[in-house]
Amino acid sequence: MYDFAAEPGNNELTVNEGEIITITNPDVGGGWLEGRNIKGERGLVPTDYVEILPSDGKDQFSCGNSVADQAFLDSLSASTARASSSAASNNHQVGSGNDPWSAWSASKSGNWESSEGWGAQPEGAGAQRSTNTPNNWDTAFGHPQAYQGPATGDDDDWDEDWDGPKSSSYFKDSESADAGGSQRGNSRASSSSMKIPLNKFPGFAKPGTEQYLLAKQLAKPKEKIPIIVGDYGPMWVYPTSTFDCVVADPRKGSKMYGLKSYIEYQLTPTNTNRSVNHRYKHFDWLYERLLVKFGSAIPIPSLPDKQVTGRFEEEFIKMRMERLQAWMTRMCRHPVISESEVFQQFLNFRDEKEWKTGKRKAEKDELAGVMIFSTMEPEAPDLDLVEIEQKCEAVGKFTKAMDDGVKELLTVGQEHWKRCTGPLPKEYQKIGKALQSLATVFSSSGYQGETDLNDAITEAGKTYEEIASLVAEQPKKDLHFLMECNHEYKGFLGCFPDIIGTHKGAIEKVKESDKLVATSKITPQDKQNMVKRVSTMSYALQAEMNHFHSNRIYDYNSVIRLYLEQQVQFYETKIMQGKLSEF
Repeated sequence: MYDFAAEPGNNELTVNEGEIITITNPDVGGGWLEGRNIKGERGLVPTDYVEILPSDGKDQFSCGNSVADQAFLDSLSASTARASSSAASNNHQVGSGNDPWSAWSASKSGNWESSEGWGAQPEGAGAQRSTNTPNNWDTAFGHPQAYQGPATGDDDDWDEDWDGPKSSSYFKDSESADAGGSQRGNSRASSSSMKIPLNKFPGFAKPGTEQYLLAKQLAKPKEKIPIIVGDYGPMWVYPTSTFDCVVADPRKGSKMYGLKSYIEYQLTPTNTNRSVNHRYKHFDWLYERLLVKFGSAIPIPSLPDKQVTGRFEEEFIKMRMERLQAWMTRMCRHPVISESEVFQQFLNFRDEKEWKTGKRKAEKDELAGVMIFSTMEPEAPDLDLVEIEQKCEAVGKFTKAMDDGVKELLTVGQEHWKRCTGPLPKEYQKIGKALQSLATVFSSSGYQGETDLNDAITEAGKTYEEIASLVAEQPKKDLHFLMECNHEYKGFLGCFPDIIGTHKGAIEKVKESDKLVATSKITPQDKQNMVKRVSTMSYALQAEMNHFHSNRIYDYNSVIRLYLEQQVQFYETKIMQGKLSEF
C-alpha cells in the first residue's frame, strides 16, 4: 500500500506502492513479515505497509499453514482496515532537509466544537475517544488524546525484550544515513492517528461518567490524590522534593539473532542517579498506561511520532531523544503523574522480574478512566452546579483560544523557517557574488588608482556570503526552541476537548437527575452523591488548570526570552559583519 525503503544491512526488502509480493513468513514478530518480490529477493516488510489480497479461497501465503495464516489475518484485520482507509503520506521527514516542521504544513484546520457541541456527547471522554466524533484535530499532528500505538511495527511480544541474545553498540559507530533514508516519510503516524478501543481497559468498560457518578458506593482506594485550596484556587499537592529524568546514551541493540534492530535509551532519574534502559516501545507503553489511567482528568501529550524507515539515522535519533527528554521532563514536573506507581515503576525497576510484575499490575489497574476521580479528595466544600458549569466553560474557552494562538505561531514559524533556510540565504549569496563579479570587472580596467575600492567591494561580497550562512543557521539557535515549545503545548491543548467533554457529560447527567428521581430510577441520595462527585471533578479540573498555567508562564517566559536574546545577538553579528566590510 505504501513505498518502503529498506535499511541497508537490516534484512529488509524495498517495496513500492502497488507492487505484489509473496509472503513467505507472515509472523516474523515485531510487526514485520517476510516477503519475496518478483525478482526473488527476500526481506522484511512492515505488516501495516501491505494489504492481504483475496485469492479465491486459496492459501494466501506460500507457507501453506492455514491455521497460522488465519490467526495472522485476524491479528492484521484492525491495522489493515485502518491503513487501507487512510492516505499514505510520504512527506513527513523528521530532521531531514531544511524544514523539520514540514509535517505540520499538511495539517488541516482543527475543529474545536462549541461548548454546546461538547455537551451533546454526555458519555464523557471514554465514549468520545472510542467513536469518530466530529471534534477531530489536525491529522498531521495526530490527536494527542487518541492513543497512537503501540505501532504494528513495534508491538512484538514484550517478553522478547528480555529473551535471547542481543548486542549493543553506539549508534554513531554503526548507523550512517543511506539513500533510502531521505524517504522516511513512510511513517504510519504521519498518515493518520489510530483510535485505540478503550473498552478493553478497566474504567472504560461501562458507559461514560455513569460508572463514577452512579456507583452506589465507591471503594476506598489505597492511593489518594489530595486537592487543596491555595492562593490561586484549587491545586494539586506538590511533593517536597522534585526530580527530573535524563534521557541519554542511545544505543543500537538487536534481537531475533540480529534479524531486527532497535534503539535503546538510558534513563537516569536525578533523585536516584540509578539508570534504567528503555526502548521507544516502552515509552509508548507508559504513555498508554498514563492516558488510560489519568486521561479523563489530566492532559497526557502524545509521544514523538513513530517511524519505520530512517529510524537509525543519527539526526533522527538526536531529535527523537530531544523530544523524549522533553516529554519525560513534563511528566516528572507533574505532581500527580510523577508520584504515580506506574511512572515510578517505569523509572526504578531493578530486574526483569520486577519489570514484568509491575507492568502486569499496571495493566490490571481498575482505577482508570473516570474512576480516577474516586481517588481524589478535595479539601474544600462542595461546589454548586452553576459554579461547576462556569468553571468548565472558562477552561474550554481559554484552551480553545490558546490552541488557535499556538496554531498560528506554528504556521508562521514554519514559513519563517523555510524562508530563512531557503530563499533568504540565496538572496544574500546572489548579492555577494554580484559584488565580487563587479570587483573582478573593475580590476580588468588596468587603472592604477582603484585597487583599494576593488578589494573593499570583494570583501563586501564575501561578507554577504557569510551573512547568508548566518541566516541559514539562525533558526536552529532560536526558532527551533520556540517551535518545540509550541509543539509540546499543541499536544497538551489537544487533550482538553475530551477532558472538557467528560466534565460536560457529567454536568448533563446531574441536570437530568431530577427527572430520574421523579421516576424513581435513582434515589435523592443518589442525586446528592452525583453532585458531590461532579464537584470533585470540577476541583480536579481547576487544580490541573492551575498547574497548566504556572507551567505555561514559566515555559513561555523562558523560551521567548531565549528567542529574543538570540535574535539580538544575530543582528549584532550582522551589523558587525557589515562594519568590517565598510570601505
